[in-house]
Amino acid sequence: MMTKKEAQKFASKWLPAWTGNNPEELAGYYSDDCFYMDAGIPDGARGKAELLTYFRKLLSQNPDWVWTQIEAIPMEGGFLNKWLARIPVGEKSVECIGVCFVQFDAKGKIKRNEVYFDRTELVAEIYKMQRQ
Repeated sequence: MMTKKEAQKFASKWLPAWTGNNPEELAGYYSDDCFYMDAGIPDGARGKAELLTYFRKLLSQNPDWVWTQIEAIPMEGGFLNKWLARIPVGEKSVECIGVCFVQFDAKGKIKRNEVYFDRTELVAEIYKMQRQ
């Protein structure tokens, strides 16, 4: 089982890869046969090729968002990651707190990553910005 310190160390490298629009770097943390799911892709991406297609679109639309870990909770095969995302929307920055679970394969690559958070404020801000 992964320790809290190991999960924190992993997240300190992985979460910054979500910023800056470098999908290839981010996808490098995932196994070739990974499964990834978030609200934008509720049926999930299966395999690195699908994941990279999704990450290219997602990161290009959000190059300046910043993800930080609030807490790591070890679990079988990985950890539960409680995080804070600061997402620029026009002139405002929306702060979202959420969780994802991260499970690893034998080589230390992410084999499963599911992301959950309340998008209400984020969607409202995007809607406001589009109406202006």
